Amino acid sequence: MNKKLIALAVAASVSMPAMAQAENVKIGMITTLSGGGSSLGIDIRDGFALAVKQGGGKLGGQDIEVMIEDDARKPDKAKQIADKFIKRDKVDILTGIVWSNLALAVVPSAVKGGVFYISPNAGPSQLAGKLCNENYFNVAWQNDNLHEAMGEYVSSQGMKNAYILAPNYPAGKDSLAGFKRFYKGELAGETFTKLGQKDYAAELAAIREAKPDSIFFFLPGGMGIAFMKQYAQSGIEAPVFGPAFSFDQGILKAVGDAALGVKNSSQWNKDIDNAANKVFVADFQAEYGRLPSLYASQGYDAARLIASALKKAGGIGDAAAFRAALKVAEFESVRGAFKFGPNNHPIQDIYVREVVKEGDVLTNKIVGVGLKDHSDAYASQCAM
Repeated sequence: MNKKLIALAVAASVSMPAMAQAENVKIGMITTLSGGGSSLGIDIRDGFALAVKQGGGKLGGQDIEVMIEDDARKPDKAKQIADKFIKRDKVDILTGIVWSNLALAVVPSAVKGGVFYISPNAGPSQLAGKLCNENYFNVAWQNDNLHEAMGEYVSSQGMKNAYILAPNYPAGKDSLAGFKRFYKGELAGETFTKLGQKDYAAELAAIREAKPDSIFFFLPGGMGIAFMKQYAQSGIEAPVFGPAFSFDQGILKAVGDAALGVKNSSQWNKDIDNAANKVFVADFQAEYGRLPSLYASQGYDAARLIASALKKAGGIGDAAAFRAALKVAEFESVRGAFKFGPNNHPIQDIYVREVVKEGDVLTNKIVGVGLKDHSDAYASQCAM
């Protein structure tokens, strides 16, 4: 991280505990702040911290203590941090995990032990289905959702021979399953890449040989940057589609004009017209000097969900009351209307966005709704 980001991390982890009293609500944030994918964790952290700052250093009027540690995108390290937060620091709530393989390493044992987990990102199918738990809430989406919307949209555009690819890890598998669930055409090819891969020469050669009429990919963080740069130089002319994770604010700055015109799916964008979103976008830009990303919006909403539940329940001392308050989700989301399904995953609109230029800045604008009031495919497997 650069010096500014280090300062922000220190401010988040030191200044909030400095206000601590014995009855503070303790929150442990495990997220990726270094190495590949660090921009995602930094944005989640900063969105969360902004909501805390707006609350005067509190959430829902309650004093809080926020501890933040870097998992470096390693499942073993994430588990070690979680164990320390739970056993030594006695946290009430965990949050922050970016990657689905890390979430699967941490969440099941944590929630079974009575700790609440509020996910600002990862939503693997297992946690939405058979491993659902009353103490687990996902404020972002279930992994398949944005990909399902793209499957629907690509079909609606008359594409009938798509080539699809994603990394070989839980979210990658969910992504392609989600796309295929709503896509009505044939597949020119399907490839799982290595997680963290940066060289896509072999994949691009396979795409060129397959001659698809469209390409759908899910490659978050630096993976998507590398793929799009190499794709732009490949001479392949099939249009590219993807979820917001591959065309979000931080990605676009690195990819450049090669992303212009690409359609992608998201449950959030900076141009959603509601008061909460306008305040969030303006305050985030003023605080950090950059436009917020999808991940920042999810960190922000995670904090606001926690705040609403703490206010309604009068704290976290009564776990059943706090759980019930989380479930009703009475907060002003940057997405507008917000509600949980029976497995504690959102039911929400998934938008289609287009990459555009506003002055010299690449960003997204909403051009349609991919799926309306959409829930996930795994709720029926949840026994709650």
